Order: sequence, then structure tokens, then C-alpha cells
Amino acid sequence: MSEQQGKRKSASGVLIPAGLFIGMGIGFAVDELVAGMFIGLGVGFLLMVLVQMFIRD
Repeated sequence: MSEQQGKRKSASGVLIPAGLFIGMGIGFAVDELVAGMFIGLGVGFLLMVLVQMFIRD
């Protein structure tokens, strides 16, 4: 794995908390904080997996 791929892979871990915070914000805005957190967490995990799949190439 090249140095650039290593940096991208470590940066993909930021997608989980980013999704969580975005979900919290949306959940807070629509008065469904817990549901927003779970949706944001799921989206963050999904995006992290997709990004890591593309990094392997």
C-alpha cells in the first residue's frame, strides 16, 4: 500500500463520526435525535466501507 493510500484509508475513519454528527443535527432539527443518530451512524459506516473498497484498487 502506498503512502497516499494509507492516508486515504485513515481519513475514511472520519466518516463515522461525521455521519453521526450530521445525523444528530438533522435529528435535532426534526425532534428525533436518537433516530437521526442511528441513521447517521449507519450512513457513516456504509460510506467508510465504500471508500475503503475503492482505495484497494
